[in-house]
Amino acid sequence: MSALDETPPVAPAATRKSRWSLTLTIGLILVGIHVAVALLTLFWTPYDPSATAGGRLEPPSLSHWVGTDRLGRDFFTLIMIGSRIALVVGIGAVAIGAAIGVTIGLLSAFATRFLDDALAATLDILIAFPVLLLAMLVVAASDGASLWSAILALGIAMSAIVARLTRILAKRVLQNDYIIASRTSGTSWPGVVVRHVLPNIWPTLTVNFALQFGIAVIAEASLSYLGLGAPPPNASWGRLLQEAQGTVYTAPIGAIAPGIALVTLVIGVNLLADGLRDIGDPTRRVSR
Repeated sequence: MSALDETPPVAPAATRKSRWSLTLTIGLILVGIHVAVALLTLFWTPYDPSATAGGRLEPPSLSHWVGTDRLGRDFFTLIMIGSRIALVVGIGAVAIGAAIGVTIGLLSAFATRFLDDALAATLDILIAFPVLLLAMLVVAASDGASLWSAILALGIAMSAIVARLTRILAKRVLQNDYIIASRTSGTSWPGVVVRHVLPNIWPTLTVNFALQFGIAVIAEASLSYLGLGAPPPNASWGRLLQEAQGTVYTAPIGAIAPGIALVTLVIGVNLLADGLRDIGDPTRRVSR
């Protein structure tokens, strides 16, 4: 065998590294644009979101970059407000789902066999229902549709998925020998959770939270489209799509613009989650 044949191939690793870098970069760019726009709306928007800034259904122009809606409001302003609502919903729903899901998952991992099996069966039943359906049930059971009721509904609906993943990951960590050594040295169970369980399961949970963020954004847009999300004058992308369905042939930009905004945010979050998975998975890392 020649020296050339003995040289280990490096092309696959280099290719994998370039793909990871491109995935993470594109995800950060797409999500960063929406975050920057959402923060900008706290201080400035081209027009007042609730004011009639021009004529009805005007086409894109220098005065109105994306035209106006059927009420004469500047559509670009509404799209900007929609970015803020989408991020608030995504972050709020993920925070609620994480708080409930991680707590239940850890309790299930430390519970007795009977209680663990009961919790696992309950989580499997809840996961069998779509997130949107569970969120609709929670919103319908509340006093009325609002932004915060939508966030709470989505957070509760997603908590079952987080709980099941946390339970599986925590049980896997608790089977390691260093857990027994830690307990033998006098570490309490809460100390084991803080020192060993959470640090080991957090990278995987972070990736799942990013994916759940994208699901929450789509689910909120669906709730708003059905009239169960943020009520007017909140400019949710789902509500903008619902309002534009009657004028989709005469003014298609009203449906195209919020659709593009929704798709770019969800794709950006998924690419970011994929990049985070590459970082957290040692088998995907490329040693220098």
